[in-house]
Amino acid sequence: MHKIMTYVKQNKWKVFATVFLFGALFFAFNTFKSENQESPELRQRKLLSTIGQLLESEHYSPRNIDDVFSKEVFNAYFKALDPEKNTFLQSDLDSLSNYSATIDDEIHGATIAFQPAVSRIYALRIIETKAIFNQIMDQPFNFNLDDSILLNSDKMAYPKDVTERAKRWEMLLKYRTIERYASLIEEREKNKDKEKFVYKNDSTLEAESRAYIKKSYKKRIESFEKTFTKEKQFELFLNSITGLMDPHTDYLAPVEKRSFTEQMSGVIYGIGAQLTQDDFGIRIASIQPGGPAWKSGQIVVNDVIVKIAQGAEEPVDVSGYETTDAVKLIRGNLGTEVRLTFRKPDGTFKVVSLIREKIVLDEGYARSVVIQNGADKYGYILLPDFYADFEREDGHRCSEDVAAEIKKLKAENVKGIIIDVRFNGGGSLYEVVQMAGLFIDKGPVVQIRNKEGRSQTLYDETPGILYDGPLVVMANEFSASASEIFAGAIQDYKRGIVVGSSSTYGKGTVQRNVAFGKPLDSLGIQTEYGAVKLTFQKFYRITGSSTQKKGVVPDVILPDEYEYLKYREKDNESALSWDEMERARYMVWPNNAPLSQVVQSTNLHIQNDTAINRFKENLRWVSNQIETPVYLKLDKFQAFKKRVQEVSKQNEQALKLKTPMNLAPIKVDYNKFYNNPDKSKQDRYQAWIKDLAKDFQVNESSKILAALNKKTTTAVVKK
Repeated sequence: MHKIMTYVKQNKWKVFATVFLFGALFFAFNTFKSENQESPELRQRKLLSTIGQLLESEHYSPRNIDDVFSKEVFNAYFKALDPEKNTFLQSDLDSLSNYSATIDDEIHGATIAFQPAVSRIYALRIIETKAIFNQIMDQPFNFNLDDSILLNSDKMAYPKDVTERAKRWEMLLKYRTIERYASLIEEREKNKDKEKFVYKNDSTLEAESRAYIKKSYKKRIESFEKTFTKEKQFELFLNSITGLMDPHTDYLAPVEKRSFTEQMSGVIYGIGAQLTQDDFGIRIASIQPGGPAWKSGQIVVNDVIVKIAQGAEEPVDVSGYETTDAVKLIRGNLGTEVRLTFRKPDGTFKVVSLIREKIVLDEGYARSVVIQNGADKYGYILLPDFYADFEREDGHRCSEDVAAEIKKLKAENVKGIIIDVRFNGGGSLYEVVQMAGLFIDKGPVVQIRNKEGRSQTLYDETPGILYDGPLVVMANEFSASASEIFAGAIQDYKRGIVVGSSSTYGKGTVQRNVAFGKPLDSLGIQTEYGAVKLTFQKFYRITGSSTQKKGVVPDVILPDEYEYLKYREKDNESALSWDEMERARYMVWPNNAPLSQVVQSTNLHIQNDTAINRFKENLRWVSNQIETPVYLKLDKFQAFKKRVQEVSKQNEQALKLKTPMNLAPIKVDYNKFYNNPDKSKQDRYQAWIKDLAKDFQVNESSKILAALNKKTTTAVVKK
């Protein structure tokens, strides 16, 4: 779930150039002057003080960087380094407590002392925890003891001594092992009477479970030691500071800044291969036809990447790396060389030199299918992000791509369209305005306000409407920023019906990347000292209400499994407050009469649906378990696991479609789904359609479209 939240937080903004922007960029670029002999300590000191000045002078709602702020940074950094509170001791925090009142001085230019002091202790504690880990995992667990573990670390203090820390690790590893052990016992009991089944006793299953967990953790530890360098620890310290201003102000190191831009544009400079990871390492899963890897003729599927080098530089051994860390080394600037050392399937090693080329990640762009409902067709458009590639003249923009999908669907004579922005974390403010304009005929879409209180209204200024038929927007608790602007505008204009969880994410702030240092490539994608993604504006719906913390409340609320997880904006202590501004002048959609009728009848149906109500009750039960201890005595754990399985099965059955929907790609897209030269991509597209056909919420949304279509048709006939 944390990975999902990380995705949600990475809202990508490309907004209008402002006086603030150019001022901030001038400030940032001139703060750093290239010095070949600059020490890492001096570099860090300059970077920290520059970020501090930027936060205090340009953040939308700056906090005073004083002793109070300093204490919060102190606690936030320890929490970031040790989120499960099983590495540091309370005495570590006590020994460094003097720094809790001086970090603000370091931010304002004093010598950096706190972070290096923490880093030294951290290195020792990691060595100690490795020894604890090995000691625990070398001994069998006794699952007849009445042990338990609380998994919510926020309710725990740091261990008071090494004995308590060792006990905490023992309970955590025992929990991981009993999960595996209980599953193996369950599998054994299910298959024990089958022919040729090898029956294993309890002690053998315990040993196998422990070996599996030990191997898994050792792999994580190896990856951690290789990638979580002192530089990464300092970057985490910087983000502990920026995150206290608000959850969406972040420091992006140079390579992270490049990754951010790649996400935004859907364009990378790489080798044209998809990677996967298993026990043998990071290997080639598929090769994109026409890409550098394909053209080399020297790389095949299942080749394992052992080392990665930038041109003639010393190669980096990536054994034990996570795939995401290896990808960052493989990608780079257009036309540059990357040298990969592979272990081939026959065990031999081969070094392959490749020149990075432009790779378009088109699987992250808008796509559509047709839903066949009896004699009627309805269109479905998935929009994963509000992406925009402003660096390239031919770059993809989501509003243009969605417009193209709408035209294709209209050619199929669909009688309604679903726009799905579930899990869409946001993106370009400019693009969401253009996209709303596809469904409304001129008018305001969103209002923005800066820290001085100056406001601006962004309009769809293009006359005409591309699509004027029945419309449903699907959203959930991970629909954020631009997704909320779009859903809110459709709702405020009464242009369509918004369907989803009890509220969207609740991010009503606007960020801008402020780069530090000289550009490292022709497009300025990567800069010498990275960038700060800074919150400098808030946006508001045309009603005047902010989406900050409150999000958008759908017209039709459908349950999903994430409803009770505390990952919305309102659940973050550093989130900015909700407020409102003046209402913009706009005219609602003139043909909105059917909306309220369909919303009312659909909500009544949902309220009286026993399966949906049971689903919601089960979700509440699951959410409550997060706050209670998990018992590690086998019989109690098995009883708990059985109850969880029953609830999961009930929920799976409650919203399971008896018959999958009839979905098909648009005719002009048929080859992409069924004759794609990239067979792995073709398989992914087909798997997507298969999964989508079982989606309860999409099915309900298509029923809403059918009801809207019927009401609209009836109204036209009466006229």
